[in-house]
Amino acid sequence: MSKTYSSAEHAYRAVKERILSGALAGGELISEGEIAADLGTSRTPVREAFLRLETEGWMKLYPKRGALVVPIPPDEAEHVAHARYVVETAAVRSATANDTGGLVEALRSSIDRQRELAAAGDLDTFALADTDFHRTYVLAGGNPLLSGFYDSLRERQRRMNSVALRRGPVDITRIIEQHARLADLVAAADVDGFAVALIEHLSGVHQLELRGR
Repeated sequence: MSKTYSSAEHAYRAVKERILSGALAGGELISEGEIAADLGTSRTPVREAFLRLETEGWMKLYPKRGALVVPIPPDEAEHVAHARYVVETAAVRSATANDTGGLVEALRSSIDRQRELAAAGDLDTFALADTDFHRTYVLAGGNPLLSGFYDSLRERQRRMNSVALRRGPVDITRIIEQHARLADLVAAADVDGFAVALIEHLSGVHQLELRGR
């Protein structure tokens, strides 16, 4: 692996991480030079990284002006949230048909971790923990096709979570309380109650008006 390729991969990962974490906000115009200086590299690997990110839809390049971080489209948040609702409720319906002892334990362990991160004010890691909390019961549903589809939304979910937390003020305590409620409903095998609570949770976090469909 050449040094140029390694530098380009490093630049790609670093810039993409900033986009997903919300450190680079949608609508922000950045230049190759400022990113290169920040990363301590030349412009060439940054240019390659920008091209790759444009191909993936995270950036729009404007020659001699810079790269625009593509904002989350207005309808994407609703589409992703609805897709999550469909997958998560289906997964919980399957998961609660079996013993959920281990699943509930994992969910409550995640909630404890979320409380620690909230107390520390670590919003970036909290956003990751939030995404992983929901993924835990999706995997427990035992459907690899649904799990694979859900994972394809993972980066969009993470960015949405990060943006929601940075948009502020956000009541993280309320988010954790809702997660605890979801875990309790899984423990009770109350799928209908879980579906209602999930709509409330997704609608509140992402400022949407969702309905079960």
